[in-house]
Amino acid sequence: MKYNWKVLALVGFLSGATTLAGYKFFIQDDAKEVILKEASVQPLARFTSGGVMAPGPVDFTVAAETSTPVVVHIRSTSMRQTAQRPSSPFDLFDFFGDGMGGFEQAPRRSEGTGSGVIITNDGYIVTNNHVIEGATDIEVTLHDKSKLKAKLIGTDPSTDIAVIKVESKNLPSITFGDSDAIRVGEWVVAVGNPFNLESTVTAGIVSAKGRGLGIIGSSQNRQQRGRGQQNAPQVNDAIESFIQTDAVVNPGNSGGALVNLKGELVGINTAIASPTGSYAGYAFAVPSSIVKKVSTDLIKFGNAQRGYLGIVMQEVDNKLAEEKDLKVSQGIFVRELAEKSSAAGEAGIKPGDVIVKINDKKIGSTPELTQTVGLLRPGDKVKVTVNREGKERDFNVTLKNRDGGSGVIKRDESALAMESLGAQFSNLNDAEKKKLERYNIKGGVKVTGVQGGKLARVGVGPGFIVTKINGKAITSVKELESELADKADTMVQFEGLELDAPYDVYSFGFRL
Repeated sequence: MKYNWKVLALVGFLSGATTLAGYKFFIQDDAKEVILKEASVQPLARFTSGGVMAPGPVDFTVAAETSTPVVVHIRSTSMRQTAQRPSSPFDLFDFFGDGMGGFEQAPRRSEGTGSGVIITNDGYIVTNNHVIEGATDIEVTLHDKSKLKAKLIGTDPSTDIAVIKVESKNLPSITFGDSDAIRVGEWVVAVGNPFNLESTVTAGIVSAKGRGLGIIGSSQNRQQRGRGQQNAPQVNDAIESFIQTDAVVNPGNSGGALVNLKGELVGINTAIASPTGSYAGYAFAVPSSIVKKVSTDLIKFGNAQRGYLGIVMQEVDNKLAEEKDLKVSQGIFVRELAEKSSAAGEAGIKPGDVIVKINDKKIGSTPELTQTVGLLRPGDKVKVTVNREGKERDFNVTLKNRDGGSGVIKRDESALAMESLGAQFSNLNDAEKKKLERYNIKGGVKVTGVQGGKLARVGVGPGFIVTKINGKAITSVKELESELADKADTMVQFEGLELDAPYDVYSFGFRL
């Protein structure tokens, strides 16, 4: 288990002055209509037809003046437990989450701060999941200093995006830009609330695109990275394709935005690379293309609608190409098909194939594939080009949802508590039960995987055994699900241990 968390800063938000076009999603008749501002193709006079600043000094004032009104300060209150543990040399990348890791004997009141961006004039605000995760109360401070209570609309831990809402009308809102169009070397601006300094503006350039850091997702991938297995097979559904920038960001910028010089949103900044927890050179933002899709899903359905290929994938490098005698040196190697229904498998794709294109777009890295597929929904059809024994073949794949179907998955209120844990569980085997019986422990439920939910935030990883919920002993996954079935939006206390250290019992709680 991991108890020591490094503070990682997230960045600020800006809005653009430009001609606006309505951006709408319509998926089904009874779905909520979501209208976001999207940049028009018509550029401002001070920009060239390609959207690049005309010759002359770089001017950040347009971006700053139009964006600061849509940046909000977020204060979240929660009950958390913390404890210290020696830091790991592999903790360079992490989320900003003050007081989120470890355990103590009793919960304590904890406050965290971050930033958010108004995306609709009726009060929907996008931020980072980790800014508001586990919060019992959320307070938003607008640009005019007014304070409003906010309610949680939905979260997507696999992208670290969340949407909250305040009850207000006629608010200013951000304009979404095209994150795919930004180029390395282009100027960008960040606006947020670092160290509770409201409406702070910084500038930098895009240092890289499509960064996959392994900071969103399962503890398994984090542990693999720590052991030097940088190219281990990916088994979770995290979407990482970060925009890297050298704009200065610090704690409190979390959930804010990265904008171009026209003030259009190109990213929600999510993490920094830092050995100290403060800015040390580089920050990372979730691209606005992902933010737009996920935030719309959360508003319409309460959860993200994600299409799945149904594969266990591994990025191709020279070592893998030599080991498997592949005929290409770039692409995504299909190591396995999903145990259940696999969209790729049903279309004819086989283990050993190398995905090189999706809809004729070249795919050379895991972030490129996860972003491309992550922007699609269940039921969408894609053309997947694979290299099989030196020859390219096209397959028409109908993406599936996480349950193996092709329809939209609406939020099941009864399953929210389990989903918020972000983990998979299994019953104990006979050997594990016997080992616990020696210590007068009747049983429990074993954590087999963690995907960035509430358990991951308090340091729980695979192998941890949950023995009690709200003081009641549990001995099976069925009992666990039964105890949590009606606990959505309530405080729940957990108790558990590591099988190799059964005398060390940990107690922790949070709001589901």
